Amino acid sequence: MSVNKQVKRVTTHVLQAMKAQGEPISMLTAYDYSMAKILDDAGIDVLLVGDSASNVMAGHETTLPITLDEMIYHASSVVRAVKRALVVVDLPFGSYQGNSMKALDSAIRIMKESGAHAIKMEGGKEIEESIIRVLSAGVPVMGHLGLTPQSIYKFGTYVVRAKEEAEALKLKKDATLLEEIGCFSVVLEKIPATLARNVAERLTIPIIGIGAGMGVDGQVLVTHDLLGITKDFQPRFLRTYMDLFEGIKGAVQNYIKDVKERDFPNEKEQY
Repeated sequence: MSVNKQVKRVTTHVLQAMKAQGEPISMLTAYDYSMAKILDDAGIDVLLVGDSASNVMAGHETTLPITLDEMIYHASSVVRAVKRALVVVDLPFGSYQGNSMKALDSAIRIMKESGAHAIKMEGGKEIEESIIRVLSAGVPVMGHLGLTPQSIYKFGTYVVRAKEEAEALKLKKDATLLEEIGCFSVVLEKIPATLARNVAERLTIPIIGIGAGMGVDGQVLVTHDLLGITKDFQPRFLRTYMDLFEGIKGAVQNYIKDVKERDFPNEKEQY
């Protein structure tokens, strides 16, 4: 019997057991109560309150503009809906880089004010001090390497990362460092599949991939991409399971038609 089906609440310890038994971990993003309730009821293992809310929910071009207060708002909404999944929250850009005390304050605010179970931070050696400070307070930390969207202006592009040997070597070292200092898991984004597999095999903590191939311990996607709500984002790594954009649009158009033709409400739909 899978670890997934045996537990009433997914914890960091459960994720470790899943890796040990070779059971893949499922992870999706959530930003609001209604969607989180559906995803949790479906049996998702991990819900990420991602700073991708900056793009998906607010329409920004990058993840950089979203604030700590806004992340706490989204996280609180998700936590209220969840009964089983592990809820991980992104520390937003500017809330932890270069200042370990600020990182600690940000992480504590998220944990206290939202009730989330863990936080996620982008980067390796360069944010080591901040991660250690957050971990010292007992806050579980998920790492994030490869394409780190908060550093998009440094990269200048969303292309695949770590294709060159030097960058791949740094990623391996950073992944090992994150495990050694105490991160419970690491997300690898948009890197070569062979590199991701190598990292997953070398490390004992779960490695979650997005655009990192099949050789890792779990997968994460943005829910709105998976459901076809977003129409202008079609990377190679995305599998779209529904076309909700057209489905919702069609339903609304039918509603508009019924209202215009005075077909809604009918006699049975009034008091």
